[in-house]
Amino acid sequence: MDDRALTLRERKKRRTRQALADVALRRFTERGFDEVTLEELVDEVEVSKRTFFRYYSSKESVALATEAELWLSYVAAFAAVEPHGEVLGALRATLVDTIRGMDEDWAPRFLATRRLAAGHDGLRKHSLVMAGHHQTQVVELLEEKLGADSREDPRLRLLGEVAFGAYRVGAKNWTAGRGRGAGHR
Repeated sequence: MDDRALTLRERKKRRTRQALADVALRRFTERGFDEVTLEELVDEVEVSKRTFFRYYSSKESVALATEAELWLSYVAAFAAVEPHGEVLGALRATLVDTIRGMDEDWAPRFLATRRLAAGHDGLRKHSLVMAGHHQTQVVELLEEKLGADSREDPRLRLLGEVAFGAYRVGAKNWTAGRGRGAGHR
């Protein structure tokens, strides 16, 4: 969304949220997730802890903000898609289009986020839980779009598992390759 379409207050909120995420990612990658305190983050951005918690529920959520940005965009994009033909193909195409549509600074932030999560058990777990939440949202969208119930037709849950499993494999390969080919496969 173009920032000019937002009110001044909404633009300020967006900048504060992004500043918290940027500072957190920089500090976490420089010093390690466990070595950085919440106090340090809010001091650098010049906001209170209360303000921090308006935007993020935890240090883990701010550390994974770039990944959350992907999932929120992906679910919103898939909600607008009417799958014709192969549903898995629509899930894949939507993810590829979502990645290609991210801001140009998103890919380096994403790679840094994935590397950070790969080296920290708590972040890796938080990432999996977050992805699982969005996977559930995608399955619910599939239920609506296809007029089926995933409790009766396990293929819908399997589609979600395959799509998100493919993402996890692709993200690991992308991270290991330092981002070569980002969004082009």
